Amino acid sequence: MDVLKVLITGATGYIGGTVLSTLLASQQHVIQKCEIAALVRREDQARILNDKGIKAELFRDLDASDEIERVASSYDMVIHTASGYHPGSAQALIRGLGERKRSTKKEVYYIHTSGTSNLGDHPISATYHEPRIFSDKDPDIISYERLRNAQQSYHQRTTDLVVVDTGDEMGVKTYIIMSPTIYGMGTGLFNKQSIQIPTMIKSALQTRVVEVIGEGSGVWGHVDVVDLSDLYEIIVAKILSGEDDGLPFGEQGMYFSATGDQTWKEVAEGIAGALVDVGFCEKSEVKSVTLEEGAERWSGGDTLLAEVGFASNSRTKPERSMELGWKPKKTGEDFQRHFKGEVEALLQEK
Repeated sequence: MDVLKVLITGATGYIGGTVLSTLLASQQHVIQKCEIAALVRREDQARILNDKGIKAELFRDLDASDEIERVASSYDMVIHTASGYHPGSAQALIRGLGERKRSTKKEVYYIHTSGTSNLGDHPISATYHEPRIFSDKDPDIISYERLRNAQQSYHQRTTDLVVVDTGDEMGVKTYIIMSPTIYGMGTGLFNKQSIQIPTMIKSALQTRVVEVIGEGSGVWGHVDVVDLSDLYEIIVAKILSGEDDGLPFGEQGMYFSATGDQTWKEVAEGIAGALVDVGFCEKSEVKSVTLEEGAERWSGGDTLLAEVGFASNSRTKPERSMELGWKPKKTGEDFQRHFKGEVEALLQEK
């Protein structure tokens, strides 16, 4: 039997590095038999991976569509973690897989990394309110994303739609793992920290003030990065074991990963408490800021990204993921405890 070839993008990043390490350490025989490679930009990254026995494919950047498509055409599965905000690279990867399917006459698979800010509302600008708690078993998630994107375009949402549409066009089975706030230290060789909470911590370390947009009443989910990587492993193993007939894909191929909920005020309070615990601040205080101020601090002035990514309501239930046998280990207490570790890691970098 031919060895199945798997390509991971973003392997030098937080999610991708953790997924790569999880797959390489997997006890699943079908995964152990795979040839796993990483798509990277820099030769020094490739050397580090090669030294660990991991094949590296070099490419220029995410805009190099022809190059990406060519590389992907040599693989049977692509796990794309490099960016959920870049529709062109997702499309190129899926087109490459489509070419692989035409040449081998065998099924190919694309696993995409997205985020629940796609479902987030706009409570600060008061332009959209979303009380719904979404389940990954709901049949209308992609239809909902189409509706929301028609009202206001958002790159990560656009990319989800490109993934589904290009997969349908090319005959490629696509699966979208849509995650909430991801926390905890990654296990990859390179970047080990997430984005949202470390971004808020870095700002607080600069100003000695922990901030939250508005009242911070928006509710989001969270998941530990290692727990999340276990979900990737389960989906990969089911596909490789030939169990993908019962694994929804395309329009229905949505997989959520939230293991708990928190408000943005609770996030800010967790950061403030950690700063006191490590002796960086004397008082555990949180200051309310405007949407524009939050955008300036955390999203390069992009108010849409700041609102959906640091202030919105975005609640999801991973019912389908749980039915696959996913059993996350981290609890709400682990989430609360992780703030101190994040603060200590960032202080060491200063």
